Amino acid sequence: MFHPLIPNLSVRRSLGWLLGLSLLATPALAHQVHVSGEVGGTLHIEPNDTPRAGTASQVWIALTRRGGQTVPLSSCNCQLLVYSQPRRQNATPLQQPSLRAIAIEGRQGIAGTTLTFPQAGAYELVLRGRPVTSGAFTPFELRFSVTLAR
Repeated sequence: MFHPLIPNLSVRRSLGWLLGLSLLATPALAHQVHVSGEVGGTLHIEPNDTPRAGTASQVWIALTRRGGQTVPLSSCNCQLLVYSQPRRQNATPLQQPSLRAIAIEGRQGIAGTTLTFPQAGAYELVLRGRPVTSGAFTPFELRFSVTLAR
C-alpha cells in the first residue's frame, strides 16, 4: 500500500518499530538523577518507580563519575538512609538498609537493596558515599524524593 507521506510498507514498519522502542524506553525517563560534586546517581525503584506501601521493592542507584565512568559499589563506602517527610533536623532514619552489588541493565556492581516503605506518603532516600581508595572521587551525598500514593 502506498501513502505519499510514508513511501512504502517497509518504512512504515521501521517507523512503528522505532515508536515501539521509544515507548519501551519511556519508564527510564522516570528515573531520578542527582549530582553531588563529581558523582551522579540514578535511582530506580521496582516496579516502574512506583513502589507500594507494605510491599518489598528492589531499589538500585547507579553511580557515575563526571565523564561517564561507573563507580561500582566495591569502590564506595556507601550508606543509604531512609527518612519520612517532612523531616525534623537530627531525625533518626526509618531504615538504614545494607547495600549489595547487583547487576542491572547490563551494568555490574550497582548499589542495590530491598526496601519496604511502611505507609503511603513522602520519603527521602539519602545516599552518602566516600571512596574506598583515597582521592578516587570526592565524598558525596545524594538526596532522592519518593512519594507513595495510597
